[in-house]
Amino acid sequence: MKRFKRGSKKKGPVRAKKVSADGIDFRSGLEKHTYLALKEAGLFEKYEEEVFQTLEGFRFPNISFEKQSNGKGEMKDRGQKKILGIKYTPDFTGKDYIIECKGRANEQFPLRWKLFKLWCTLNNETRTLYKPQNQKDVALMIKLILDGRKRKP
Repeated sequence: MKRFKRGSKKKGPVRAKKVSADGIDFRSGLEKHTYLALKEAGLFEKYEEEVFQTLEGFRFPNISFEKQSNGKGEMKDRGQKKILGIKYTPDFTGKDYIIECKGRANEQFPLRWKLFKLWCTLNNETRTLYKPQNQKDVALMIKLILDGRKRKP
């Protein structure tokens, strides 16, 4: 007698479901929840409107034998080209905050987040960064933003 495993047949990374509210398309339920919480607290300003160039593009002068970036194709010289810069677009920005909602981070996110923190350091960015991972974190974040605004004149 064969036994079958019960449970999800999904393979690969967990994908967030795209959702909408007030005519805005969000990439996840956590983003929508954050938007509604910011709006209710009177804190919402912008959604995915600010883009930060964390690393400028450059020309790579050397020879570089490699396959295509997806690992396919032949190994050939793919060097001596312009390399595109790296941009970072946080989910929400306001006068005193930058918010990145991250339920489950993908493989490249930690490096992108570090590059963004470096950019903030080098460019004297003074806004507070928040990275809520669940609804409880969002509630705490709202409290922290409101408390910070009470302290400032």
